Amino acid sequence: MKESIAHLKKGEKGVIGNYSTDLIPVKLQELGCLPGNEVQLIRLSPFKDLLYLNINGSFFAIRKETAALIEIAKFL
Repeated sequence: MKESIAHLKKGEKGVIGNYSTDLIPVKLQELGCLPGNEVQLIRLSPFKDLLYLNINGSFFAIRKETAALIEIAKFL
């Protein structure tokens, strides 16, 4: 199983890998959710459905189901 943004724990960072552009909203791509960019999980919502992320200085929340579609390589 490949790692995705949904697998990050609070404070962990990774680098975005490949994903299908058909499955990811264009708005996320415009905000910087692109292969090669750094992503950090800042916070989880109380019911862990939303993930608050920092992607190259842009802060926004995405649903866990969308985050699971975006592959990453975790920093060690």
